[in-house]
Amino acid sequence: MEPEIRRSPQYAEAGGVLAGVLFGAVLAGFLIGWLAGSAGIGLLIGAVIGIPLAIFTVYWRYRDSV
Repeated sequence: MEPEIRRSPQYAEAGGVLAGVLFGAVLAGFLIGWLAGSAGIGLLIGAVIGIPLAIFTVYWRYRDSV
């Protein structure tokens, strides 16, 4: 029986996922805030929601690699 092959952590890919999800959340917050009349507040809310969302996304995607 062959041992299970573990996927090595890919730090650049994880960083890209982290940055992409964070950028997407901030952009969505900015656009919603802009439509509501306050782009700055929307940007801030997008960042506050985006940081934990990005961390959770990277954790969920790479949970079995370590």
